Amino acid sequence: MKKNLKYYLLVSAVCFGHIYTYADTDNLTPQQHYEQLQYQLSTGWNTWDTRSALTHVLLPYGAAIDLHVIDGNGTRKNSFTIGSGLLHAGPHTYDGKYTDITLGWNDQKLRIESSADSLENIIRITPLEGNNPEGKVVVVLKSVWQRDVKIQVNGQQFLFRPGNLQQEIKGQTFGKWIKSEKNEITFSTKEPITICCGSDIDRINAQNKLQRAANHFIESNKKLYGKDYEVYNAMQNVLAWDNIYDPTIRRVITPVSRDWNINWSSNPNYGGFVLFCWDSYFAAMMFSAGNRELAYANAVEITKSITESGFVPNFYSGNDYKSRDRSQPPVGSLAVWSLYKKYGDKWLLELLFPDLLKWNRWWDKNRNIDGLLCWGSSPYTRVTYRNHEYSSVNNHYGGCLESGLDNSHMFDNVPFDTEKHMLLQNDVGLSSLYIMDCKLLTLIAQELGYKKIAKELQKRAKQYSTELQKLWDGEQGIYYNRRTDTGKKNVRISPTNFYPMLANVPTQAQAEQMIKKHLLNPQEFWGEWIIPATPRNDPAFKDNDYWRGRIWAPLNFLVYLGIQNYELPEVRKAIAEKSKALLLKGWLKDRSVYENYDAVSGEGGHRRSDRFYHWGALLSYIALIEDGYIAPVKITD
Repeated sequence: MKKNLKYYLLVSAVCFGHIYTYADTDNLTPQQHYEQLQYQLSTGWNTWDTRSALTHVLLPYGAAIDLHVIDGNGTRKNSFTIGSGLLHAGPHTYDGKYTDITLGWNDQKLRIESSADSLENIIRITPLEGNNPEGKVVVVLKSVWQRDVKIQVNGQQFLFRPGNLQQEIKGQTFGKWIKSEKNEITFSTKEPITICCGSDIDRINAQNKLQRAANHFIESNKKLYGKDYEVYNAMQNVLAWDNIYDPTIRRVITPVSRDWNINWSSNPNYGGFVLFCWDSYFAAMMFSAGNRELAYANAVEITKSITESGFVPNFYSGNDYKSRDRSQPPVGSLAVWSLYKKYGDKWLLELLFPDLLKWNRWWDKNRNIDGLLCWGSSPYTRVTYRNHEYSSVNNHYGGCLESGLDNSHMFDNVPFDTEKHMLLQNDVGLSSLYIMDCKLLTLIAQELGYKKIAKELQKRAKQYSTELQKLWDGEQGIYYNRRTDTGKKNVRISPTNFYPMLANVPTQAQAEQMIKKHLLNPQEFWGEWIIPATPRNDPAFKDNDYWRGRIWAPLNFLVYLGIQNYELPEVRKAIAEKSKALLLKGWLKDRSVYENYDAVSGEGGHRRSDRFYHWGALLSYIALIEDGYIAPVKITD
């Protein structure tokens, strides 16, 4: 009987808004494994609500402690996002056991810490130097996402009664109390404010508990990452602060930035989200350094957003809003294979391989001209009738958006064929990523015992590799994009022209020639800050606008991974060191992880550079691989 209990545990999983129980955890389907994982993720106190980083929500019940701030002039602000520059992010554990963030808004300068454990949550607000003591903090007790929570406030005490929880959650507050009205408790910011929810702990013990949580987080990470503590810290913090729960899909996900989410919302009362394709796969890879469940969640959610046509879309948002005309760089197999190599869960491969295979076949069928791939945008019947479905479809800009390099100089003056639905240019970067995809999917197919499919993928990888070598210019030492309408090469290059190394197509001699003649050339890509998306000697470099001239972490990352396939240790190390320096420049200065960086100054601030965008932390990921803290990704095992 005891043996049976071990194998017949009751496991809860959320599916379509209902709770199911699985009696045999050893015989779950891949989908049941994932539903179980999501259910476990969607529990406890954390900064789940995308609308404000100062809203602490208890899942799955929806009870929330929201912090509003009133300045010395009486102006009240009820939501705070990190990308706005009003918040500077400190440590944040993935499970909410400790968070630390600093607020600087008008004349209010406050530090907000929290420590959560099961139903207990302790929050402390400390006024900092320069804070106007005439300001106020309003502790708002509420329910979110229309969930059933009864709330009572009595002076400095409060009570949550979630409708689907059999116990009350009591709370008390400490500080210079001003008043309590309805579900709000107002305090002066003349002195610290402490909120204790779910326990009878007093103010002193609450403060000690916060300190212990902070010490544990910092000391354990310093022990793990040593001299690279801040490098890892930046990566974990941006991922953890960007991690949210979306009630419309009932999933824990990690969009690129909280600031991006609101504008994509179909219902502002629920917050909103947007997942981008390659961004989400990169997030999954970064999460693998510290959290298996969140790594899986992001890989699964973006893969399962696959369109009716069979490709993972450029973007996926609520209310079934997604880019049904275009995809983005095919890095899904890279993420999924790397997760499998670390954790060994075959159910993840079984769950995602069918969709990854559909995606792979879609590229060959829909974006192939003369044996190599081109970026494109295909027409489709409108589904949601939102703004995207009226613009950027089956045109030049839509094709550029599929590349992920929206305004890249490489696409200037390249025609778009509205009948073929493609930019008339064989793209070195896309074709190389596709070969890599074929090779990695071959490994997954072999792991799952799909011999026939493995042969299909191997054949496709060989065909594309042969065609890609035709784009090699031996005299110039580089693979050039090729116009399909004229057959002429496009000499305007970018870091994507080094991607053949990802596919392991160049010989060692070819790789060395590319690196020496172009990557290490200070007239093109090398310098104090690297790797610019546009060569320094290209006229578009001076534009310093988005993908024209600026540095982007995913380009550094993919070039670095390609070099892993070759005997170029000094170059690989130099890229890692320069990437680390670029990341730390912004992180140590103002706790920012930027979407992109200036290639001359190394600064991240720009009107088109989100200041807390998680793929910027790929610069950390590169350094952690190089320094031995993360196992290197083997592209061609």
